[in-house]
Amino acid sequence: MAEKFNFFKQHDQMDCGPTCLRMIAKHYGRTIQLQELRNLCQISRSGVSLLGVSEAAEKIGFRTLGVKLTFEQLNDIELPAILHWRQNHFVILYRIQRETYWIADPGVGLIKLTGADVKENWISDPNTLEGIALLLSPSPQFYEQEDRDQHAVSWSSLFLYLIGYRKLIFQLLLGLALASLLQLIVPFLTQSIVDIGVNTRNLNFIQVILLAQIFLIVGRVSVEFIRSWILLHISTRVNISILTDFLIKLMKLPISFFDTKMTGDIMQRMNDQKKIESFLTGSALTTLFSLVNLLLFSFVLIYYKISIFSVFALASALYIAWITAFLGRRRLLNYKSFEVASKNQSNVVQLVNGMQEIKLNNCEQAKRWEWEHLQARLFKFNVKSLALSQYQQGGATLINESKNLLITFLTAKAVINGSLSLGAMVAIQYIVGQLNSPVDQLLGFIQGFQDARISLERLNEIHQLSDEEPIDRTLNNELPENKSLCINDLTFCYPSAGNEPVLKNINLIIPEGKTTAIVGTSGSGKTTLLKLLLRFYEPQRGEILIGNLQLNQIAFKSWRSSCGVVMQDGFIFSDTIERNIAVGDQYPDYDKLKHALKIANISDFIDSLPLRLNTKIGAEGNGISQGQRQRILIARAVYKDPHYLFFDEATNALDANNERIITNNLKEFFEKRTVVIVAHRLSTVRDADNIIFMDKGKVLEQGTHDELTLMKGHYFNLVKNQLELGV
Repeated sequence: MAEKFNFFKQHDQMDCGPTCLRMIAKHYGRTIQLQELRNLCQISRSGVSLLGVSEAAEKIGFRTLGVKLTFEQLNDIELPAILHWRQNHFVILYRIQRETYWIADPGVGLIKLTGADVKENWISDPNTLEGIALLLSPSPQFYEQEDRDQHAVSWSSLFLYLIGYRKLIFQLLLGLALASLLQLIVPFLTQSIVDIGVNTRNLNFIQVILLAQIFLIVGRVSVEFIRSWILLHISTRVNISILTDFLIKLMKLPISFFDTKMTGDIMQRMNDQKKIESFLTGSALTTLFSLVNLLLFSFVLIYYKISIFSVFALASALYIAWITAFLGRRRLLNYKSFEVASKNQSNVVQLVNGMQEIKLNNCEQAKRWEWEHLQARLFKFNVKSLALSQYQQGGATLINESKNLLITFLTAKAVINGSLSLGAMVAIQYIVGQLNSPVDQLLGFIQGFQDARISLERLNEIHQLSDEEPIDRTLNNELPENKSLCINDLTFCYPSAGNEPVLKNINLIIPEGKTTAIVGTSGSGKTTLLKLLLRFYEPQRGEILIGNLQLNQIAFKSWRSSCGVVMQDGFIFSDTIERNIAVGDQYPDYDKLKHALKIANISDFIDSLPLRLNTKIGAEGNGISQGQRQRILIARAVYKDPHYLFFDEATNALDANNERIITNNLKEFFEKRTVVIVAHRLSTVRDADNIIFMDKGKVLEQGTHDELTLMKGHYFNLVKNQLELGV
């Protein structure tokens, strides 16, 4: 038997590294919050590196060693250890015994693999047949640190959502109790039909009993009808309340949170609340109803014949044991087939998307054979899965039907021996039928509880994150009189272990009411500097000032309401053009709107549309070109009428004519505003009051276009081809 290993499932696609570290910390007796491990690992949208996991492990008190090992050397290392799996995932190897390898995969669960499976997934260098592993052992510091887990699952907060519906829930429980009692009467009525009505040949009595059963059926249907309406009312309200609170919290989080989360992970959390609501108002109540039935009918069965109840209880225990016995093998098969199915899906996408290259390189047959090979592997797993399902289902059916036949035999024997009436036999058959359903529902309830618990953990993670503007922190809502921006000794590095700083010791002054342009080669840190000015992130070192006031002392809403922004990846909503420009305005100011359209030189395009400003664009509307998209984003920034304007490649998708017109229009709009422009095309920045040249995160030159051109330095070399300058 494998030793017990504490398993945690990863919550997000990129959480495998921190989750592995959480499991190993728990293995050695420490419980650490996942969010803390994420921060220590410096997780990013692309996940974490082995270096990030190693550094995080050392910060919580582990000694670590990253090594390349042969497969045979795995038998000699200290376990548990983290393995780099399929070159894009982390798993834990926690036990090896007799060529069986116990793996804790945070994306799947605890699984047992053969040596061949481990080789296939772990070996990263086909030449040396080596794979990468991270060895960990706890130091005294690990045990000296305090337990930092504050991530206990709390159902109490969820039940608060139900408090407002106490009366409805009471009515629901009352209805469940009434339905149980109505069902409880049925076997006794059935018995009386046979024992009294049939045996005495009293047709009138049978008719009375059948009429009573009709009334019972009508009563049960009525109770179920009312219960469904009450459940719909409660579940809808609870669902909306949980989701609204989640969205409120989500919108309070800093922008940097969304840079490290995959869209699918955030959407999954929004789906999680549905699982919780379904569990609270559906699965839990239905199972409660089933358990009440199980308890009541068990007592009735004991009342009729305790020996028959013993047979039922023993067979049900055997049935549950048989079903659960296959879960481990099913999990392993699902794990393997999921991997092959994922490759198959990727392969099909490649075939479709890469058809042009496939045909140009005459590799149709090779690619088709590659796909057929995957189909053969998938078929093999499907055969194994079907065989396993047949064994599981066949055994379960055999146990269940054998139990029913045995009970039928025992009741029939009891009738023949005279210890049981024929009516009682019919009643027992009905009772056994009513008892079978709760046993099946109980298995489903356990699975539903596990899913809801994981979903609750995911939601709790979000609710435990710090808000962008904490309630207990006092921030300024007014900007100072001096609105110049001053950057002192600024250094910034994106989250991820081993990353070089993107900005290094930046010192700049962006004067109020002037236009400042930032130029440089790709990757020089221009957009990152802009994001720091917009407070997407906080710098690791240094400060940004507005006048004499630090930028981080100003309320986010106050700062952003003073900023008009056009980013490279600005978003177009699935809405009308009018509402895309006047974002957030319930009743747009048409004078401001007309002015914004004029400056963005987009009026002619809008006038050519049948619905003009009411034309729907975005993912669910009319398609627009990149140039039209950029002009709408410029119009949005102008409509806001801000003091600060930040443009990041705002005109790079425009043709020369449109760019010239818009640039001339913006010159007038820029007057008395503080403007920061990031650009590659120098035609948009040559008239700036100050031009800053950046390279590799440093400021190398600054001055006007003429001053920098005369210097014949970095800026001159960058622009001479574009502006046809002489050497």
